[in-house]
Amino acid sequence: MASNPVAGFNGQANGEKTPGPLSGSGHSCHHQSETETDAGPNVKCLSRLCSRDEDERAAALEELSQGVVVRLGLDRRGSARLSKETLLHLLRLSRSCPLQEVRGRASELLRTAQEQGVEVPRSLASGPSAFIPAKEMLKEGPDQDILIESFLSLGRVDHITMVMALHPAYLSCFLKTQHALLEVDGPLPRHWRHYIAIMAAARHHCSYLVQQHSAGFLEAGGEESWLSGLKHAPTKLRSLQTLNRLLAHRPWLITQQHIQELVCPGAEPRWSLAELIHAVVLMAQAHSLSSFVWGCGLNPEPDHIGGYTFQPPSPSHLHRSPHSPAHEDSRQELVDGAMEVEVLMKRMVELQQQQEEEECTQEEMVTRFERERSESIPTAVVRGAPPELVLRLVEDPEFRYEDFAPRGEQAPPTMRAQDYSWEDHGFSLVNRLLPDMGQLLDEKFQIVSNLTYHRMAMHEGVDTHTLRKALWNYIHCLYGIRYDDYDYGSVNVLLERSLKVFVKTMACHPEQTTARIYHTFWRHFRHSEKVHANLIVMEARLQAALLYTLRAITHYMR
Repeated sequence: MASNPVAGFNGQANGEKTPGPLSGSGHSCHHQSETETDAGPNVKCLSRLCSRDEDERAAALEELSQGVVVRLGLDRRGSARLSKETLLHLLRLSRSCPLQEVRGRASELLRTAQEQGVEVPRSLASGPSAFIPAKEMLKEGPDQDILIESFLSLGRVDHITMVMALHPAYLSCFLKTQHALLEVDGPLPRHWRHYIAIMAAARHHCSYLVQQHSAGFLEAGGEESWLSGLKHAPTKLRSLQTLNRLLAHRPWLITQQHIQELVCPGAEPRWSLAELIHAVVLMAQAHSLSSFVWGCGLNPEPDHIGGYTFQPPSPSHLHRSPHSPAHEDSRQELVDGAMEVEVLMKRMVELQQQQEEEECTQEEMVTRFERERSESIPTAVVRGAPPELVLRLVEDPEFRYEDFAPRGEQAPPTMRAQDYSWEDHGFSLVNRLLPDMGQLLDEKFQIVSNLTYHRMAMHEGVDTHTLRKALWNYIHCLYGIRYDDYDYGSVNVLLERSLKVFVKTMACHPEQTTARIYHTFWRHFRHSEKVHANLIVMEARLQAALLYTLRAITHYMR
């Protein structure tokens, strides 16, 4: 996530471009200095918009308005015009600022500019997600508090934050972890952290995160040339590529040898263990967050490439954004969806009774795990070419996920959770090498595992523990991790095929997620419940990838 709360506004004399950096925009721009007498909007004015003092914010808003008026030449002739960056910043504030007075004033300033003959940008999307109606996330209410806090702290509320705000307890923990990873003093310099996240997001063709971290990279003082290709980055960063590739697609192949090549004395360039742990968590977090971005169908930010246009809307697009969801449930689909909920409720009750009455042998438990692990769940769809801004940051783009245990082939050894687990091994290793990070990750895992509102679709007072556990363990099963005390027959009972298709696509091939895959599973569930499922997939995937890497580091340290 972009880190700097504000970025520069600058002028443009009579249409001549003088771009400046824009927080989170993904544009590679240079800041144009402003004169002491320049009355236009500036960095100080924008930072004051994020003040916790209402009077200070009101004064900043007035200064912003006056600056725009001056640049539009409404008070004198021969004034400078508004720059593209200023217009995009106003667009972003008008679309996503949770403070109504700021949002309204930004919209008003854009209208004023348009009336003065300025070509103003418009957002190409109606909301944060192409899958979830905007009204689900942009409503006023108690959830607004965390969005306001995010704006005051970070200077923006991005689409990730808006969607995660459906689950405020999780969002709060997520933002703390992101802040610690990207901002708090640690082994790696800030611009390196963003570049490592860029390298990781590019593996899944996630231009959303690539643009976001590119902005953070530039704001942290990174060299613009690095963004034009991996060959321009330092050798030490490029040496992470093999680990990045395996972490993203086949983490079970990571061995002690991969760690040794990076950290052992004589390695050139050499990583310290603390630096490597920091880089590994950054990469794994970006890989799993890419799954969330694709799984929730997040639209580009209003100021990202692909998120705005300066072209007026055509008549056919006046009433609906090209990015808005086109899925409409037919009457029959609604009936079928309601029946699916009833069937699932019944299965959950029967499963609980069955587990209390029957006890499986260990052999039967292993057999059920192997059956689940080797089940054929098709996920391949036609893959579109990734945008150039992503492709130039990917090495060996053909390397991708392959089933842990393809039918008829010898599978790698299963990782038994009892032999290496987060609770008993991974947590302490991360906390030792990267203080407090183990605690933050653990809190995130705990919150998403225990998160419940005791409801399911139209039913209240439901214990969803067995369903949540089945989701988590199914993802770990896809990654070859087995829990000796878990009956994997539960997965087949509780997770219908369309849900398995969604989960496997999102966890293993996130860039192939489509609106159809999203809308086909849990047809009668709330969107917030589907986002909850997305969070479980994201965190289970993150923990699985970390476990394989941390086990390899543990073996190296022995």
